[in-house]
Amino acid sequence: QVQLVESGGGLVQAGGSLRLSCAASGDTFSINVIGWYRQAPGKQRELVATINSGSSTNYADSVKGRFTISRDNAKNTVYLQMNSLKPEDTAVYYCNARVRSVYVYWGQGTQVTVSS
Repeated sequence: QVQLVESGGGLVQAGGSLRLSCAASGDTFSINVIGWYRQAPGKQRELVATINSGSSTNYADSVKGRFTISRDNAKNTVYLQMNSLKPEDTAVYYCNARVRSVYVYWGQGTQVTVSS
């Protein structure tokens, strides 16, 4: 099993920056892909960015050039640096991990609110 704990959310003005962190514990060596999803009120959860065990990254078109995902293997932590934030980035951000290409784990989520 894998446990995921997010932190770093908050309230920021449009154009500002935030960095989210996701600390993983448990069977972290078996994580294939880890990343971030978000869900805005009344909308479906959507992919934001992922990074795999080979450090290849994938981004939603809406965040390319503004968000950067990275990982610190020594700390078992994944980061999401979010720059040039927009009101439409407002959502609950969830950390997600896929283990052995089969099991999927979610964190509890962290709220990001961008004011205009």
